[in-house]
Amino acid sequence: MNHTSANARIVVMKYAGFLLSWLLLAPAFAAEQNPIQLEDLGRIAERWARENLDDDVLKALGNGDQQRATSLFRDLGKALQGENVYDLARLKSTAASLLPLMQKYEQTRPYATWLQTHLDYLSVADELRQGNPPKSGAVRANPTPDQQRTVWDRQMDARPLPPRAQAYVPRLKLIFASQGAPSQLVWLGEVESSFDPSARSPAGAVGMFQIMPVTARSLGLALTPQDERLDAEKNGRAAARYLRYLYNRFGDWRLALAAYNAGETRVNDLLTRYHTRSYSVIATHLPAQTQMYVPKFEATLRKREGLSVANLRLPAT
Repeated sequence: MNHTSANARIVVMKYAGFLLSWLLLAPAFAAEQNPIQLEDLGRIAERWARENLDDDVLKALGNGDQQRATSLFRDLGKALQGENVYDLARLKSTAASLLPLMQKYEQTRPYATWLQTHLDYLSVADELRQGNPPKSGAVRANPTPDQQRTVWDRQMDARPLPPRAQAYVPRLKLIFASQGAPSQLVWLGEVESSFDPSARSPAGAVGMFQIMPVTARSLGLALTPQDERLDAEKNGRAAARYLRYLYNRFGDWRLALAAYNAGETRVNDLLTRYHTRSYSVIATHLPAQTQMYVPKFEATLRKREGLSVANLRLPAT
C-alpha cells in the first residue's frame, strides 16, 4: 500500500469514528433537547465529510462505501441504546470485519479497544438469539438476567487473563479500597477496556474505566492540557469514587453498575416508573448495552475472584 493510500484509509477511519460518535451520542442528546432525529444523522455526517475531507479521500470512500458505513454505524448506535438485546446479534459479522482495520492504525487503535470489548455483546446477543427462536406471531421478550448470566459464565470460562491485568490489578485494588469501594470492582477494567489505559469510546469516554468528560470534571480530573483520564491510577481512583457514590445512592451494586453504564438518571427514572428498588425488575427495560454490561461484569467477577456481586463488601474503615 502506498503512502497516499495509507493516509486516505486513516482519514476514512477518522470519518467512521466521527459517524459513530454522532450515532452513539445522539439518543442521549436528543432525549435532553430533541433537536436531531436519528434519520438526519447520516446526512449531517456526510455534510461534515464534504466540508472537511479532501476530494481524494471522498473518491476513495465512494458513494457506496459512505452509505454502507453510515448504515452500519447508525444501526450500531441505535442497537446499543435501544432496549432489544437481539438487535445486536445481526451486527456481529460487520463489526468483526471492521475491527482489524481499526487495530491497524495508531489513530484508531484506542477506538478498536472499545470495539473489541463490545464484540462480546454482539456475540452473546447472537448466542441468546439462537437459543430463543421467535414464536409465530409473538414478540420475543428480552432475555432475563439469569438467562444472560448463564451465557456470560460460559463465555468467561475460557477467557484468558488480559495481558495487562497482572501489572495493574494489584495497584488498582489498593486504590479502590482507599476510595471506600470493594477492591474486587477493579475487574470492571477488564469489561470496559481489557485494562488498556488508552481506550476511547466514540461517545467520548476515555481510559481504563471509560469515564465521560462531565463525570471526569465532577470527580476532579483535568481534561486539558493533558487528559488525566489516560492515567490508569487517576482513572481508577475516579471510577472507584463514582461507584461508591452510586452505591450510596442506590444501595445495590447491580443498580450502581447499571447507573455507571447507562447514567444514574436513566436508572432512577426506571426505578420510579416501576415502583421498585430491584435491578431484576428494571433490567429488561435498560439500554441493550447495559442489559449485557451488568451480567458481563458478574461473570468476570466470578471468573477472576470466585465471588458474586451480592457478596461484595465495602472495605473496613
